[in-house]
Amino acid sequence: MSDPFDIHDYLAEFEDIPGTRVYTAARARQGYHMNQFAMSLMKAENRERFKADERAYLDEWPLTQDQKQALLDRDYNRCLDLGGNVYFLSKLFSTDGIPFAEAVSTMTDMSFPEYREMMMKGGRSPEGLRSIREKR
Repeated sequence: MSDPFDIHDYLAEFEDIPGTRVYTAARARQGYHMNQFAMSLMKAENRERFKADERAYLDEWPLTQDQKQALLDRDYNRCLDLGGNVYFLSKLFSTDGIPFAEAVSTMTDMSFPEYREMMMKGGRSPEGLRSIREKR
C-alpha cells in the first residue's frame, strides 16, 4: 500500500502563505550563490570591493541576472523569491549601514516607524488573509 503523504503537495502548501517565503531546500539550492555572495561581505576587503563597484563584484558570482538586479535594487522580497535567506542577506544590510529591523521593514507595506511600532505591540495580527489560493 502506498503512503498517502506527498512531499510535493506538502511543500506546495508553503507557497500559499501570504507575505511569507518559507526557506525550503529548493530555495536553498536556487539561492546558494546569492547567499555565498552575501556571506563574502563578512570580510572588510570584500565589502570595500563591493562598495567600489557593485555590479563588477556581483559579476564575479554565478548569479542569474534576476538575482543580480534584485541585489542591486535592494529588492529584498525579490531576493527571497530567488532563493536568498534573510540571515545571509543581513550581511548586505550591514554593508549598507542599515539595521536589520529597518531593512526588514522594507519588505512590508509599512514605514520603519510603523513596522517598529507593530513589532513592539507583538507583531502582525493572526487575523486576516491566511491563504493566497482561497483568498481567505
